Amino acid sequence: MDSRRDTLKIIGAIGTTCAFPFGADELYGQHAHAPAAVPTAANDAASAPYTPKFFSEGEFAVISRVADLIIPKTDTPGAVEAGVPAYIDSVAASNERHQGLFREGLRWLESKKFLKRSEAAQIALLTPLSKAVDENRVKTPPQRFFLAVKNMTADGYYTSRIGLVRELGYKGNTVLSQFPVCGHPEHHG
Repeated sequence: MDSRRDTLKIIGAIGTTCAFPFGADELYGQHAHAPAAVPTAANDAASAPYTPKFFSEGEFAVISRVADLIIPKTDTPGAVEAGVPAYIDSVAASNERHQGLFREGLRWLESKKFLKRSEAAQIALLTPLSKAVDENRVKTPPQRFFLAVKNMTADGYYTSRIGLVRELGYKGNTVLSQFPVCGHPEHHG
């Protein structure tokens, strides 16, 4: 595993946090997405950048950075390349309940000058929030904000083509000539 993802694993320890705090019809994989509409380094100059529906450009940059820290690019594309920030924006734009939560969390991050911090300082700021989420001790507005962003990042990434196919190796509806045997010793009789 890439050392960058190892460094950020406390932020990206998604595990049991995926509680689908929104309707399943909002999952990224439920919709067709044009890869060129998502801003990535791989896009050529002719492709149109994504225009946020709910977030301002500055807020979208913060959401993109937080998503990048949760699932960074390694030997596989990260959250930003999978279009997760656009997914989060789409969910927020269509869900009033999330809008206040995001506005409050983004104000908090702005008050901490989040984007002006070094990567290490950004991780240091988010790590206590991630720990509270992982330990199911979410009480404060910043913790609720981070819970929502972490859930949506995981849900958006692992229901995107990049997360599902490239990261997890999902083959889709394929016919298998045989079923692979589980390699874990505790599952053998």
